[in-house]
Amino acid sequence: MNIGILLKEGPYNHQAADTAYKFAEAAIKKGHTVDAVFLYNDGVINATNLTDPPQDDRNIAARWSNMAKEHGVEILACIAASKRRGITDDIMIEGGSITGLGTLTDIAIRNDRLLTFGD
Repeated sequence: MNIGILLKEGPYNHQAADTAYKFAEAAIKKGHTVDAVFLYNDGVINATNLTDPPQDDRNIAARWSNMAKEHGVEILACIAASKRRGITDDIMIEGGSITGLGTLTDIAIRNDRLLTFGD
């Protein structure tokens, strides 16, 4: 099954980022394809390299970056939501990029399922 993910919450203020990542990880292990993760609203914060969590905490941005590198998952941040939060291409994680909202429609069309995490 081909899966797209929509993540609408930030990395440390809501469980949605952890849940979306764990779901994607489990789906890949089961042989499914996670095509793309589209970040919207505060979800765009998941893809910045500005986060610097304590050593004993999880690094959510690094997790997404590794998933992009290891499994070819596109990590895509909405341009409007990114601009509202001062996020530009130069502070995106490796494997992340900024794109238009129309890409979310493309993700929904080309995948069997689009799962939404967050409010």
